[in-house]
Amino acid sequence: MIGRKNMGRASPILLILLALGFFFATYNLITMVIHHTNLISGKSIQERSMLNDPVTEIPEHLKRPESGKAPFHVALTATDAPYSKWQCRIMYYWYKKQKDLPGSDFGGFTRILHSGRSDDLMEEIPTYVVDPLPAGLDRGYIVLNRPWAFVQWLVKVSIEEEYVLMAEPDHIFLRPLPNLALGGLPAAYPFFYIKPADHEKS
Repeated sequence: MIGRKNMGRASPILLILLALGFFFATYNLITMVIHHTNLISGKSIQERSMLNDPVTEIPEHLKRPESGKAPFHVALTATDAPYSKWQCRIMYYWYKKQKDLPGSDFGGFTRILHSGRSDDLMEEIPTYVVDPLPAGLDRGYIVLNRPWAFVQWLVKVSIEEEYVLMAEPDHIFLRPLPNLALGGLPAAYPFFYIKPADHEKS
């Protein structure tokens, strides 16, 4: 009688092992299908991901030929705080190292200083000084000073490049960066902590 009671139940360890087995089998099957699809199309996974927009594929008439360069201007907003200045120096150093390498679409560079006054990096880094955001206008959304600085800069300065990369001082270019924007399709990265909609009612 005791033997019949345990016959209908599987041990938890066996169930866990079966679940893991099914997971690995499914993972391998999906990986093989994706790999096979890429081999048939003649493109590697990396090539396919570079040509595909995450939502819709980039239209053929907007794809830039490989030989065509579309330089972009690197513009970063910064304050005159010591930590920000240190980051700007490092970023500008790496920008200069990558600018002329193959595969780079870097154009000019501007540090948009939104402190309202010049600082000791003006001779070292191409800098344009703009006014700080007036007190109280940020309505609790402290990064509103960035678009305010960009608006002033774009209104007062003319640049050669058609595209602009909005950068921050803590960005470092470890490799040459191509222009990822095509035609009227911009390229962007969503920052999970920058949500202007959360502050619309303030």
